[in-house]
Amino acid sequence: MLLQHAAATGAHPLSDTVARFVWLLPLLPFVGFVINGLLSLTSAYKAGPSDPSAAHDEAHAAVSHESEEHGAPGDDHHSIARHRSAGLVSLVGPGVLVLAFGLALAIFAAMRGVGEMHAPFVQQYFSWMPVGDLQINAAFQLDQLSMVMVLVITGVGMLIHVFSVGYMQDDPGYPRYFAYLNLFVFFMLVLVLGANYPILFIGWEGVGLCSYLLIGYWFSDKANADAGKKAFIVNRIGDFGFLVAMFMLFANLGTLDFVSVNAAASSLGAGSVLVTVICLFLFLGCAGKSAQIPLYVWLPDAMAGPTPVSALIHAATMVTAGVYLIARSNALFSLAPSASLTVVVVGSVTAIFAASIGLKQWDIKKVLAYSTVSQLGYMFVAVGSGAYVAGMFHLMTHAFFKALLFLGSGSVIYAMHRAYHHTGKHDDAQDMRNMGGLRTYLPITWALMWAATLAIAGVPPFAGFFSKDEILGSLFARHEGSALAQAHFLGIPGNIVILSCYVLGLATAFMTAVYMTRMMLYTFHGPNRTGDREREHLAEAPWVMTGPLVALGILSVVGGWFNLPGIIPAGPVGVLEHWLEPIVGESTLRLTNGAPAEIAHSTELMLIGVAVLIALAGIALAFVRLKPERLVPASASPPEHGVEEVLLNKYYVDELYDAAIVQPIVATSRSLLWRGIDVGLIDGLTRLFLQSKDDDSAPGAVRMGGLLPRSLGWFGSQLQSGQVGTYAWVLVIGMLFVLGAFSFR
Repeated sequence: MLLQHAAATGAHPLSDTVARFVWLLPLLPFVGFVINGLLSLTSAYKAGPSDPSAAHDEAHAAVSHESEEHGAPGDDHHSIARHRSAGLVSLVGPGVLVLAFGLALAIFAAMRGVGEMHAPFVQQYFSWMPVGDLQINAAFQLDQLSMVMVLVITGVGMLIHVFSVGYMQDDPGYPRYFAYLNLFVFFMLVLVLGANYPILFIGWEGVGLCSYLLIGYWFSDKANADAGKKAFIVNRIGDFGFLVAMFMLFANLGTLDFVSVNAAASSLGAGSVLVTVICLFLFLGCAGKSAQIPLYVWLPDAMAGPTPVSALIHAATMVTAGVYLIARSNALFSLAPSASLTVVVVGSVTAIFAASIGLKQWDIKKVLAYSTVSQLGYMFVAVGSGAYVAGMFHLMTHAFFKALLFLGSGSVIYAMHRAYHHTGKHDDAQDMRNMGGLRTYLPITWALMWAATLAIAGVPPFAGFFSKDEILGSLFARHEGSALAQAHFLGIPGNIVILSCYVLGLATAFMTAVYMTRMMLYTFHGPNRTGDREREHLAEAPWVMTGPLVALGILSVVGGWFNLPGIIPAGPVGVLEHWLEPIVGESTLRLTNGAPAEIAHSTELMLIGVAVLIALAGIALAFVRLKPERLVPASASPPEHGVEEVLLNKYYVDELYDAAIVQPIVATSRSLLWRGIDVGLIDGLTRLFLQSKDDDSAPGAVRMGGLLPRSLGWFGSQLQSGQVGTYAWVLVIGMLFVLGAFSFR
């Protein structure tokens, strides 16, 4: 049966615990997707009249009446009636995540109960690709690393789902929204639980699909639809690298499951060209999914989707997949110091580059988007330098404070939209120049977002201080005596590269403190710029939205306690480090040449002091130089000039890509493929055929030349309906049939 593992795992200490129900973790959100998807389809279905021509006037009148009564989505002059299935969707959508998080906690408790677990718990369900030497099983792997990710995904994801109940309650596509959101979590759990690279890749591609659906959720707006397509296309570039890496692994190791790859990795040769190339192709996939230079451009545009979607993508799921992939492939990267050094360089350059753009953005969500790109750079600096625990630690704390920042911005946008709705004003509800003084009207959101701001800035004792300090300290400790220090990057010695990246990390921390304080000052402090009539309607969001903020605020304050450094023995020291040691311990030591990377006690204190002073200096500079009372609403703001204009326009990278890549492809497609082949060749032959089909004297080649494309066109049209929804449901039904076949055989 499907839910019986084929491998002999009975001896594993988790085999007789609740961990044997690990398959339920992704199944629960998938069930939510099916239910909400059906509710979305059934509520949208309307039977047409038997005689369309006779009922045309009646149908037109009904549509006009409906438009006058409810208004169109986004029309502030009309209220929009709640979806008729909203109550059931509000239970199912967040409910499956609550159950999944509860199950994750139970499995975590079981793992803690068995003590030291040095071998992963693998459940094999069926043989997926038994083709010659290629033997790929549909299997899940539960170990310390996947458990951390599962807790973050289900825990933070659950809070975002609850927040969405309030934020999206009046959206006409409410069931469709939750169906996409549940499907996103399903694929993310498949990604982190997969026991081999192909299963991970299914989740990898699945979250890419869901990001397209969610970013372009309001697809009737061309800008939103384009943002979804941009995310999908840019990620395909990275996925090409991932696929090549998998092909190379199988060609050289004959296996793709994690346990076997880790066992055979050393046969690739430490420092060899082969393992270096494999790791670089893997990193190309990571750069696409986790928005690193040069493939970061899709992530800021992802702000086109609903704000809870931004929180889910940026904080807890998709963008952290690349960091997870490197941590999961630690046995490979530890054998390739040059590739690891490349990861450090790209991460540090991305961090400071994105931070500089965040200094001049006015859209509150764009500030947070570039902040995410920058913080992901920190994570790659950590995993690239072999500090895998530090990278996962920052991934976890970042999920807490970045989810809080995005959902807090969602509360602000919700309040602004509500105020504009009452007065019929159409100003940009996300532009900080239209805000100001909101702490008076949203005091809870103000306090919680300040906690998250201090956390991301690296101010003790907030969570971000501990994880960011561990990254910078670990990087500094590797500038001598490590395999990275002995490697080279473009001919530059590794120790110089590491010290340079450390300096970039400090500069990024300073910029982070500046742009985050700027966001808080312009949003919550100074005079209110929303408008005299509008400010009467500004108020805190309902508790279904504020409650998740409070939970995330607590985690943003105490999250650093999950891995306290030895120099601050204020509680249990190194909990996360001890937890992940069976997974990454050996690889970490390999990159540090067999000895733990340690620095003198006095030096460590100095580094901590410098990091804290830099964070405080950035906050102080923002308070001194930025004056919210001088700000005017966006409609009255003067245009930017000089460096400010360059930063506001993101160094014109999108324009450069458009001129160098997009437009040449479009021009080639238009002139060669469309006008040359489609119109010139195919249509020309077809016209010749039509003109000569009754002319017996016409050459047979001409008649056949026109007949062939017409025949192929007719045959192809019979194979497809052109309705994407039909294709999606055929895929889902087929998947259910396959699962059922293995479940009940």
